[in-house]
Amino acid sequence: MSKFNECMADYLAQNAEYGMGLSEELLTGVAKGLGPSIYNADSSKVSGSDETEKETVKQNFLIKKLGLTDGPELMAAIDEVLTKLGSSNRNKYRAVVYAALAVKFGKEAQFL
Repeated sequence: MSKFNECMADYLAQNAEYGMGLSEELLTGVAKGLGPSIYNADSSKVSGSDETEKETVKQNFLIKKLGLTDGPELMAAIDEVLTKLGSSNRNKYRAVVYAALAVKFGKEAQFL
């Protein structure tokens, strides 16, 4: 199995475990968009307790990639997705978080 397929297996498992309802097609598109960062143990995950990390998600993904306007609803959406993935879950995969945020803001077409 290729490294990419191994990562996708992890994303699909997390998607199913937490009932995220994300399509395999969307997860694949988001994972490809993340490039080689999905293979790095640190950059492939989002730390829900790190405010700097959440700010990075907001700036680099929601504002730059999805083209959303900054506002309090962006951080609220990030917190909502991270909460759904569970506070005790230490492996919140970036691809899953980004895909869930894309769905939340109706931007999944960018990745399909």
